[in-house]
Amino acid sequence: MLKEFFRTVLGDIPSADMGLTYSHEHIIIDDCYVTGKHPEFLLNDVDRISEELTNFYKVGGRTVIDAMPLNAGRNILKSVEVSQRSAVNIIQTTGIHLEIYYPENHWRYRYSEDELTRLFIADIEEGIDEFDYSGPLVKRTSHKAGLIKLATDDGPFTKHQEKIFRAVVNAHLKTGAPILTHTNFGRQALEQAKLFEKLGAKLEHVVLSHVDRAKDVDYNRAVLDVGVCVEYDSTFRWKKEQPNYTLDLLENLLPDYPEQITLGMDMAKNAYWKSYGGSLGLNYLIETIPDFLKSKGLQHHYENIFFENPRKLFGFF
Repeated sequence: MLKEFFRTVLGDIPSADMGLTYSHEHIIIDDCYVTGKHPEFLLNDVDRISEELTNFYKVGGRTVIDAMPLNAGRNILKSVEVSQRSAVNIIQTTGIHLEIYYPENHWRYRYSEDELTRLFIADIEEGIDEFDYSGPLVKRTSHKAGLIKLATDDGPFTKHQEKIFRAVVNAHLKTGAPILTHTNFGRQALEQAKLFEKLGAKLEHVVLSHVDRAKDVDYNRAVLDVGVCVEYDSTFRWKKEQPNYTLDLLENLLPDYPEQITLGMDMAKNAYWKSYGGSLGLNYLIETIPDFLKSKGLQHHYENIFFENPRKLFGFF
């Protein structure tokens, strides 16, 4: 086995070959419970998605994190095809998303901590179910998850969410797979970081997403001081009349936390994709962030944000 590697849907790759990486994307979201309620989340056209990722590859993109975890729109066979056609590495996620992504009677609420742990480990070590646990049969493929996800909402953690935390950390420590989280507008990010610390997670392999939506520099600083990484993805989301809080955070925090900040697009809505007729496109960060960094005298952080930090964060330990 490779000593330093990251796990993609096509197999393990040396960490040194990760290349330019976007740290939170949604590449495939197939028909599922959440797209039935929110069709704007549907991303299941292999031709269009392959086109977008091929264009990403042409401008230097090499790896993306697909942050859609189990039974919430994953389609591992489509992910494999898109990766093969575009040459972009896709790190697929296991774990559990927010409660709103599942019906109220979903099996996630009935499974024990140990059962969830074993399910996550199986995705990582054996292979992802072709049917994505839509049941009742499980047909494991040879394509494995390389990341574990959890998500929390606006309020204090529920007992159920605490169970998910423990199962995720159990699988993380057993397999060496990194962890990625969802925060709602950055809320509960500090509490997430502290709980991971308490549970003994390898904090340098834990990244909390969307924390830039919290806006506040001191709050983000407190999260980073715990030792986790953060992922910012709202550069393009702020309204014209607002400050660009994401860029403000980069300007203020990159000098002090150069090894803990990553970027992504989190383009979960098909309207963001150029290949779906949108005007933004996956290449946005590559086209805009270098000029911003240069304008602030921070251009030397480009390698950390897109290359070095993801390489260390998303590698197995």
